Amino acid sequence: MEREALISIIIPVYNSSKYLKETVESIERQTYQNYEAIFVDDGSTDDSIKILKKYQAQNEKIQIVALKKHRGVAIARNIGIRKARGRYLTFLDSDDVLVDDKLEVQKNFIQKNNYELIYGSFRYMNDNGTKRSSVVTVKKQVNYEQSLRNMRLLTMTVMIDLQKIPKRHCYMPNVMNEDIATWWKILKKGYIAYGQDEVLAYYRKTKQSRSSKKNVTAMRKMVFVSKFGTFEYSKSDVLFCQLCDWCDSKKNGSLGENEGLY
Repeated sequence: MEREALISIIIPVYNSSKYLKETVESIERQTYQNYEAIFVDDGSTDDSIKILKKYQAQNEKIQIVALKKHRGVAIARNIGIRKARGRYLTFLDSDDVLVDDKLEVQKNFIQKNNYELIYGSFRYMNDNGTKRSSVVTVKKQVNYEQSLRNMRLLTMTVMIDLQKIPKRHCYMPNVMNEDIATWWKILKKGYIAYGQDEVLAYYRKTKQSRSSKKNVTAMRKMVFVSKFGTFEYSKSDVLFCQLCDWCDSKKNGSLGENEGLY
């Protein structure tokens, strides 16, 4: 086992004062403490920044990037990714919660097996934090073709080894369901996502959650179709090839503040 590696956690924040305390404290409770938590405030108009600064004053692992105006979750995540210094990259939304040993069990899993991309199981919780008993489980591994039929990588359970998958592949396109588009982009390059069948986090499902919308799948398809043209879902490779090729069109692999973003 290698010496303790730094883990970078990217957390976009937008008007999350209602849940932020619970989210930050789930990070601070981690049994693995060699982390940096990069909070990118996306132009919040509530008390989110005030709450973050209070925690930052007590925890040097917390970094805050404050954007002057609201630019969207993809750009906020990309700014956090660019600032990440860790070997391992992981994500969290500002209303969700990690289990106490999430970082430790994922680090051990990815190192022991020499994997490049992993993800895990999770449970839902409702708006007031009540956790549901049922578990959303994962497959042992998923490749690109399989992910087109059933994408089960929940962003806050993903961990990436940046020594195996370059940072430039991790930047997210500024489209609806930007995280799913990113996992497709990475998997299309031939990487495999390996599932860790352990509950790693709690996903807060509210009326405002994108996944709570009954028509989210239809909306996702419509957005991609509107950008890339008509396609037959059973032959969706054409669509996602276009998406991935566009994202990789920068020859030098660098990303300016607005580069690589739709």
